[in-house]
Amino acid sequence: MATLLIWTDDGETLTIIDSHQVEDGDQAAIDELFEDAAERNGADNGCAFDVDRHSDAVQRAYEEYAQPLRLVLVDDVEGHKPATY
Repeated sequence: MATLLIWTDDGETLTIIDSHQVEDGDQAAIDELFEDAAERNGADNGCAFDVDRHSDAVQRAYEEYAQPLRLVLVDDVEGHKPATY
C-alpha cells in the first residue's frame, strides 16, 4: 500500500487536502482520486508515497516538496505537523 497525498500550493503554503490509501502502482486509482480532488477543491499536485501512515507521507511531502521551495506545510486532513529542521 501507498499513501496518496493531494494538495494545493499558493506559492507560500502547501496545503494537504486529501489523503488516500492506494495499492502500489495503481495509477488508474491515483488519477481518478486526483481528478476528483482537482474538480472539487482545485488540487494542484499530488504524490503517492511508499509509506503506510498518513503522518509519514506528510513528513515526506514536507521534505521533498515544501521545504525545498520554502513553503509552509498545512495538513487539513489530520492536522499532522512535520518535523522541521
